Amino acid sequence: MGLLNIIRKIKKSEKELRILVLGLDNAGKTTILKALSNEDINQIAPTHGFNIKNLQHEGFKLNVWDVGGQEKLREYWSNFYENTDALVFVIDSSDQMRLEEGGKELDKLIGEAELKKVPLLVFANKQDLVQALPADEISDSLKLNKINDRQWSIVACSAKTQEGLQEGMEWLIKTVQDK
Repeated sequence: MGLLNIIRKIKKSEKELRILVLGLDNAGKTTILKALSNEDINQIAPTHGFNIKNLQHEGFKLNVWDVGGQEKLREYWSNFYENTDALVFVIDSSDQMRLEEGGKELDKLIGEAELKKVPLLVFANKQDLVQALPADEISDSLKLNKINDRQWSIVACSAKTQEGLQEGMEWLIKTVQDK
């Protein structure tokens, strides 16, 4: 048995998960991460690169990678795919003008070989805003029902109020645990 296999077995026994958080710029990825970490969400700047947070959730150590979503950074997303246990894609539910662009980026991610069969959680963020589309409309727009090579879920949430964040993370952990 090689060293890498031993490390993987240790990782599994420690209940450690690597979660990749992606989405367009201004979707709320960093705000969600800070809210899950119980950090102040009032002063958040755009992510020019990536953030890493280690969280504890339901007995799991979560290594969460939040990667910037600006168009010029998306070509580097593939550098973060390796060893990903779960993918979180964040959509700004209030920005209908960019929903199609978000869908195209999500389609690219789903087609990536390194992310094949990786469970997908779509956070339909910013539900606290009046103009936010409901999660079922976002699901239809993104054609999530056509995804058949992995388990997926869409959860309406608000990083600002933290509504839906626990529900989404619980689904994600249970899904990876059952995998």
